[in-house]
Amino acid sequence: MSFCSYYDTNVCHSCSMIDLFYAEQLTEKSAHLHKVLEAFSVQEWLKPTSSQLKGFRNKAKMVASNGEEGIVLGLSDEVSLISCPLYDVSMQTVLEHTQNWLRGLGIKAYDVKKKKGELKYVLLTRSSYNGTMMLRFVLRSHGVISRLQNNREALMALAPDIHVITVNIQPVHMAILEGEEEIFLTEKTRLEEQLNDIPLFIRPKSFFQTNPEVAAKLYKTVAKWIDDLEPKTVIDLFCGVGGFALHVASNERSVIGVEIESEAIECAKDSAQLLGIDTLTFKALDAVSFSTETSNAPDIVIVNPPRRGLGQELCKWLERVSPNDIMYSSCNAVSLAKDLEWLKSYECVKVQLFDMFPHTEHYETLVHLKKK
Repeated sequence: MSFCSYYDTNVCHSCSMIDLFYAEQLTEKSAHLHKVLEAFSVQEWLKPTSSQLKGFRNKAKMVASNGEEGIVLGLSDEVSLISCPLYDVSMQTVLEHTQNWLRGLGIKAYDVKKKKGELKYVLLTRSSYNGTMMLRFVLRSHGVISRLQNNREALMALAPDIHVITVNIQPVHMAILEGEEEIFLTEKTRLEEQLNDIPLFIRPKSFFQTNPEVAAKLYKTVAKWIDDLEPKTVIDLFCGVGGFALHVASNERSVIGVEIESEAIECAKDSAQLLGIDTLTFKALDAVSFSTETSNAPDIVIVNPPRRGLGQELCKWLERVSPNDIMYSSCNAVSLAKDLEWLKSYECVKVQLFDMFPHTEHYETLVHLKKK
């Protein structure tokens, strides 16, 4: 028996490794990483960074479905997951209040087969810094926005930790999480976060790591590795809200952060302003576009790509500009290995596993690459 009733009763199978002792989980993940990177002659393997086993996630994505009592938040087959132990108790409470509130309003979930209904997803994000939360409703159309708006104060009275409420319009009949249009139902538009005393901000569409405690350790490690190298210039690709860039910035070091999502860049700029660092620049560009207009070689490049990895074009750019060092943070060891095959001018100095996703097969990998 695990600590999760959803798993033990065969309701949810997302945490495929939850039956294993945590030490066994780390052993299996480490073995997988060693196997995937065995061709690259890693000089130093560092001890994996562990995680809390419960309540570590700061994001909940709930599919809305129609049950006998009304809206059900969880899986698409009318199974509620509002008490998932991966979420902090305060998040579980807010999800329960939200589910009951939606039922009271009589709002219907979007039925994929019938192509009827409104609510597709409920997304909840929590700040580990002050416990405030952002609640997003992904809807098919504008049809029930007024109902949500007119009754939001009742929900916020039940759940005062909710500071931001938005509606996202996703009209397409496809399994796409969110659409382009975001409508705020509250005056506040973002959450305040803080990791390692660095101020960060979270807006609806800005990427933020799902495990803040482990993310803080990851950022701190990269900052330490980079400080030891004493670079003058650093570029941070796929910078999100600026986690890496803000941690490595100083008034003696020029740092450029690049991210395609403009909301995230605005958050990063506000954080930089609070820190009072003038040598930190953020650009709202996709990484490939940035690479085509940049030929100057920085001392260090930090990359934190999505699961698909960097790809051949960006790897060729890195080979061309030839920084002394690359800090590669990867959520997919397989795509990481494929990129390393293209980065032939670099050797793996250090590798460390960060267990951002306990009870699953997934993990984050940090690699220090040095020019041969």
